[in-house]
Amino acid sequence: MSGFWRRLSATTWARSLEFIRDRASLGWNLVFPVFLVAGLAFVFSGPGQPLFKVAVLAPSTAKLDVDLHPFLSTPQVQFYRETDRDSALPKVQRHRIDLLLDFTQTPARYWLNTQSAKGELLERLLIASPGAKLERETTTGREIRYVDWVAPGVLGMNMMFACLFGIGYVVVRYRKNGYLKRLNATPLRPLEFLLAQLISRLALILIVNAAVFAACRVVLGLRMEGSYFDLLLVTAVGAFSMIAMGLVVSARMSSEEVAGGILNVLSMPMTVLCGVFFSMDGAPRILQLAAQLLPLTHMLEAARAVMLDGAGLAQIYPNLVALAAMSVIYLGLGAALFKWRQD
Repeated sequence: MSGFWRRLSATTWARSLEFIRDRASLGWNLVFPVFLVAGLAFVFSGPGQPLFKVAVLAPSTAKLDVDLHPFLSTPQVQFYRETDRDSALPKVQRHRIDLLLDFTQTPARYWLNTQSAKGELLERLLIASPGAKLERETTTGREIRYVDWVAPGVLGMNMMFACLFGIGYVVVRYRKNGYLKRLNATPLRPLEFLLAQLISRLALILIVNAAVFAACRVVLGLRMEGSYFDLLLVTAVGAFSMIAMGLVVSARMSSEEVAGGILNVLSMPMTVLCGVFFSMDGAPRILQLAAQLLPLTHMLEAARAVMLDGAGLAQIYPNLVALAAMSVIYLGLGAALFKWRQD
C-alpha cells in the first residue's frame, strides 16, 4: 500500500511541476479568468439587464421619456429608437423585440406578436398605464414561434464549438506528440495539411448537423421557407470560416491548455454577441460593430433569413461575402503562422 501512495504522490508532483514550468499554460490560467470577467462586466455593465426590449417609432425631435408617453418610464424595459416601421415589424414577428410602439401616427399604435408571452405581458402594462390609449395591431402573416428563431442559434453555437475545438485540439496534439514533426519530413506543405484537416472536419460537421437539423425539423416542426440548398451553402461557408479560425489558433501552439483558453476567448464573445439566444437590437453600437466581425453573426443572420423569410442568394450574399473573406484571411494566417515542430 505504501508503494501505491509513493507512486501516486510522485506522479502527482511530477504533473504539477510540469504545469508550473509551462509558463504559457500557467500564465493563461491566471489571466484568462480576469480577462473573461472584465469582458462580461463590460458587455453587461449597467444597473441590471432589462427584462423586455421595446422599439419606438417617434419624431426625431421627441425624446423617449414620459413626455412622449408614461409607459416609457416602465422599469426593466429597454426602449430604443427605430426609424423605419417596415424594418421594425419583422423584429416583432421574429421575437427579436417584444413590442413596437409607433408615435408617428395619429392615433398612436403598438404592434405585438401574439405568440410572445413577453409581448402579452407588456401589452397589459401598456393598457394599465395612465397615458393615452394606443391602438392595437398584430404582426401580419404567419407568426414565428420563439423556437423557430432560436433553433438556428443553438445549432450554430453547437457547430461553432465543434469547429473551433474539434480542429484546434487535434492539431495541437499532433504537434505535441511529434506527429507533425514526422510529416515535416514528407513533401506535404503546410497549406495542404491545413486544407486536408479543414475539409475532413467540414464534411463531418455538415453530416452531423444535417442529421440534427432533420430531427429538429420533424420533432419541432421548424419553419423552413427558403431553399435547402441555400441553407446548406450558408452552413458550409460558415463552418469553413470557423474551422479556419480554429486553425489560426492551433498554427503555432504546442500547449493544449493555452489553446483551450484562447478558443474559449473566441467562443464566449460569439455566444454572447452573435444573437444565439437574444438579438443585439438596441445594444451599444460598439458591440453591434464587434458582432459583425465574428463569423457566427453572419452565418446566423443568413440562416434565419433563409429559414424564416425564404430569402435567396441575392438577399444573403453580403453575409456570404463576409464569411468567404474571413475564411480566406484565417486560412492565409494559419498557413503563414504554421509550424511543424514545438519550440
